[in-house]
Parts: sequence; C-alpha cells; structure tokens
Amino acid sequence: MNGLEKINAHIQRDGQAEVDAILAETGKRIEVAQAGYRAQARQLTADAQAKRERAVADRLERLAGSADMERRQMLLGAKQACIDEAFDRAARALRSLPREEYIALLARTAASAGAGDEEIVLSAADREQVGQAVVDAANANGAAFTLSDETRELGGGLVLKRGKVEVNCAFETQLRQLRQEMASDVARVLFD
Repeated sequence: MNGLEKINAHIQRDGQAEVDAILAETGKRIEVAQAGYRAQARQLTADAQAKRERAVADRLERLAGSADMERRQMLLGAKQACIDEAFDRAARALRSLPREEYIALLARTAASAGAGDEEIVLSAADREQVGQAVVDAANANGAAFTLSDETRELGGGLVLKRGKVEVNCAFETQLRQLRQEMASDVARVLFD
C-alpha cells in the first residue's frame, strides 16, 4: 500500500467514523424528538379525553337539569289540574245543593255582602225557581232587598245592585277569589 492509498484509507476511515458519529447523534436526536412527540401526543390525547369527559359530564348535567325542570313543570301542571278539579267540584257542589240549602246560602251571601237595600240579580233559572224565596230569607232579619227584574248568566250565586254599583257574588267570582287566597292551603291538603 503506497502513501496515497494509506492517506485515502485514513480519510475514508475518518470520514466513515464521522458519518457513523453523525448518524449515531442523529439517531439519538430522532429518538429524543420521537419520545417528545410521543409524550406530546399522549398529553394531547389525555387533554382531548379530559375535554370530552368534561363535555359529556356538562351535557349530562344540563340534560339532568332539563329533565328535572320538565318533571317539576309536569308535577306542577298535575297539581294545578288537581286544584282546578277541586274548585270545579266545589262550584258543582254549590250549584247542586238541595233547594232549601241553596236558598239559605244565597240569602246569607246577600246579607253578608250587602247593606240590605240592594236589588238581588239572579240567573234566569234561579230567579224563576228560588228568587222570591231568597229575597224573603235575606229580608228575614229586617233587610229590604228586592228581586231585580234583570237576570244574568252567573252559573250560580247572585249580584247585588244599587244604582250603578254592583257587588258580584257569583259562585265563579267567589271561588276565584278564594282560590287566590287559599291556593297554597288547598295544595297542602291535596298533596301533603
């Protein structure tokens, strides 16, 4: 081997060693970079999973809240329907009282709501069937009620009229007022 070949061989060995060192260093850098990217990918995956889980939990919470709100609204609606039914039954019970009890109720209503000198306005059917009896019963304690020629569709009850001033004592009106005053008591009786 001559000098030139030795120098060339030495250059090749040194070059190869340098290439091997560069490849080894590059391999290590690639491994470090890959490990970093894998760690970053794991972190991104974990973050995405946590975000999905939070989103699912939030959605479930909103759905549960909506379902609870709907359940409460339905329950409130059912309770409201029961209260409506209770007051409807009360109105029917008032309208279907036996004749003497109905007359006494209307007479007490007139006496307690009026001054004693008003006209008593009834429905056409009540005026015909019990009108004078109601006036007579209301006047039993010295009042001076009169039976009005006017009639109204009241659904039971009466209206007291003095000139242009009227006191509405129709069952529907009284029950509406009672309902406003007693709704919580009625609900307590029905649902507790």
